[in-house]
Amino acid sequence: MNAISHDWKQFICRACGVIYDEEAGDPDSGLAPGTRFSDIPEDWECPLCGVSKADFSSYEPMPAVASGGTSTVAARDTGVVVVGGGTAGWAVVEALRALDADVPITMVTACDGDRYRKPELSVALSQGKLPDVLVTERGEDAAKRLRLRLLSHTYAVGLSPALRQLRTTAGTVRYTRLILAQGARPAMPAGLPPSLCWRINDLRMWSGVQRALASGAQRIAIVGAGLVGCELAEDFARSGHEVCVLDINERPLASLLPEQGSERLLASWENLGIRFLGARSVVSVTLAERGESAERLVLTQRGEQMRVDLVLSATGLVAESRLATQAGLHFERGIVVDPKTLQTSEPNIHALGDCINIAGQPCRFIEPIAGQAEAIAHAVLGRDHHGYDHKPPVLRVKTKSLPIVMRGAPSCDLRWEVVAEDEQQLSMVQTRNGTPVASLNVG
Repeated sequence: MNAISHDWKQFICRACGVIYDEEAGDPDSGLAPGTRFSDIPEDWECPLCGVSKADFSSYEPMPAVASGGTSTVAARDTGVVVVGGGTAGWAVVEALRALDADVPITMVTACDGDRYRKPELSVALSQGKLPDVLVTERGEDAAKRLRLRLLSHTYAVGLSPALRQLRTTAGTVRYTRLILAQGARPAMPAGLPPSLCWRINDLRMWSGVQRALASGAQRIAIVGAGLVGCELAEDFARSGHEVCVLDINERPLASLLPEQGSERLLASWENLGIRFLGARSVVSVTLAERGESAERLVLTQRGEQMRVDLVLSATGLVAESRLATQAGLHFERGIVVDPKTLQTSEPNIHALGDCINIAGQPCRFIEPIAGQAEAIAHAVLGRDHHGYDHKPPVLRVKTKSLPIVMRGAPSCDLRWEVVAEDEQQLSMVQTRNGTPVASLNVG
């Protein structure tokens, strides 16, 4: 008697690449094995990134590899494979090409690979910049210039270090050396449903926010008063929107600035009409109908209710662990790498950018990427190099009304001392045994 064929299907999240398998279901989300995708409730969310069911599309897995061969995207010599088409991915490609014009390079990226300056996203709205203006080079043009194979709109779904194979939605890619430059995704607290809250972490996300605000002045709630949240608050306010910033800390940039610095930032916000609600956590965000448009109802732990047109989450980033942990790479809040070579726990795999952990700390700044890329390129190609020398990057908060610059490695165990102070500027320093370890200029 023939076994019954259930013809199980699979669906892939277009936002993060996670695959829903009908046969396996999603027990953690209450979907038993055998649950058809069509039977999943419409309010179900991706277990990885939180987008809605509507953001999934049909996925056809590659056929099993026959003995003595492999299913590959295209026949070519193995070489360097880079996962990620953001700033870090392109930086390491540029570094490789500067040393070797012929080494085969393949880039696997979930987006189209267009190059743009990510720090500009938090100040672009008030400058009237459209997405096309922010793109400095199209992905396909960069691929031709740098002579690499670009697999755009392709997700990395599995990794086998022993076989040196990366499984993607376009097939299996073999590599000699693999470089992970996956970046990090926005952290979403439990009270912020992704379907009702915008995030800005790449050009696609920013473009969606830009379109949502194109109809005119709106009321915006920004959850999170860190670097990105503060920059976006000023950018939106300068664009004519009504902005309120909420944060679990009592003051903005609490983990970065001493109290005197935060007070000056709050004063500049008051002049811009930005409202700040500190020591608040958001319990929920729900839809509240208002005429023909749907506004958001934000509820805080204090029982306060706020009606806004748009909610934006700026609560930090989280490194994606799925690919790394599935491959057995050492992962602790990021892919753990050697401080000098940026090599992971697997000898033939390196990593850089937002997805890594150096000496126990994530490294989520643009400034160090060039040095990381150079060190990796030399290590991958077997060239002599002094190695990557990690130093605290200079932090510049792009708040035009109150520029803030911090240098060095501030410590919560040290006091900030005022060096100079007047109405226009505040300068402070931290010292240890008489030696400056960090400096701060506000204004």
